Amino acid sequence: MQVIDWDLAVTTGTRLVRPGPQVSREEARQAVTELRTLSREAEGHVRQFTKIHTEAAPQPATIVDRPGWIKANVQGFRVVLEPLTQRMSSSANQAPAIVSAVGSRITGVEVGAVLAFLASRVLGQYELFLPPDPTGQEPVGRLTLVAPNIVHAEREMNVNPHDFRLWVCLHEETHRVQFTGVTWLREYVRSQMTEFLLASDLDLPTLLERLRNAADTVADVVRGGEGNLIDAIQSPGQKEILDRLTAVMTLVEGHGDFVMDAVGPSVVPSVAEIRSKFAQRREGGSRLDRTVRRLLGIEVKMKQYAEGSAFVRTVVDRVGMDGFNKVWTSPETLPTTPEIADPDTWISRVIGTPALPA
Repeated sequence: MQVIDWDLAVTTGTRLVRPGPQVSREEARQAVTELRTLSREAEGHVRQFTKIHTEAAPQPATIVDRPGWIKANVQGFRVVLEPLTQRMSSSANQAPAIVSAVGSRITGVEVGAVLAFLASRVLGQYELFLPPDPTGQEPVGRLTLVAPNIVHAEREMNVNPHDFRLWVCLHEETHRVQFTGVTWLREYVRSQMTEFLLASDLDLPTLLERLRNAADTVADVVRGGEGNLIDAIQSPGQKEILDRLTAVMTLVEGHGDFVMDAVGPSVVPSVAEIRSKFAQRREGGSRLDRTVRRLLGIEVKMKQYAEGSAFVRTVVDRVGMDGFNKVWTSPETLPTTPEIADPDTWISRVIGTPALPA
């Protein structure tokens, strides 16, 4: 049973995505070459600063355009959703074939439209979930940088291109170091995502109720409300799992933001200007753009950066980098959502001593 028509998702996304900035062939070649070089340089800075040791050999970033990012994310979605697809295929209460076919095409178009929206905004990401490699020789994750979006952002903000590209690489390389250096972290995130998906209520009446909730959420957000589709469609059993996922992603995103700004002054001369302009850019956009971001939960993600970075900064200030790195010991030492808001409680629980004043 195919839950989503993935080929249609790719076709829709690549058809709807806006073209990137106008650049000459030489400018494009130069940007790709520099981003590959800077990703390797950034990895060295990140490893030295974070003190996270990883056995993984350094790998140059994969540089893609907007359609390439869409195709890569569809592959990742297929891997993530495989447990849910298998469960639905083995269910005794499968929908009629025609309903499944129509439904998969509708969701394919929807996924493609969402990816088209995101593909013009994402600067880079560490892809955790790749199709299995039969040889076992390829890395389990991949750092991807979206060259057109990076060039567009640096032009829009009128910042130094070299500095901005290195600054972006520092954030994304932090994620690579996290997930290759903390050996259990990738499997923990994967297991939580699988548990979240399998906690779905798949009977038809429940799904229809979720769709009504989603429709109400869309209407509310258009009127200026604060909801998002993720909250609207999750079951009560999924909330606890989502809280754990939100906490760990707040940590890793905040850690990335902290590292890019902490390392920045020594290697990115214009880091203060970049951070200021980038923060303004995150908050900008048309009303439609802000509405879609809120619906997709992107506004929540922006909040995660700030809260996670504040948590990391406070803990490092009070117990040092070695003390903070105890966060990577096991799933039990990860901060909860309340601890991210109150770092002293995490320090008391994990470090075992009261936090010193900053």
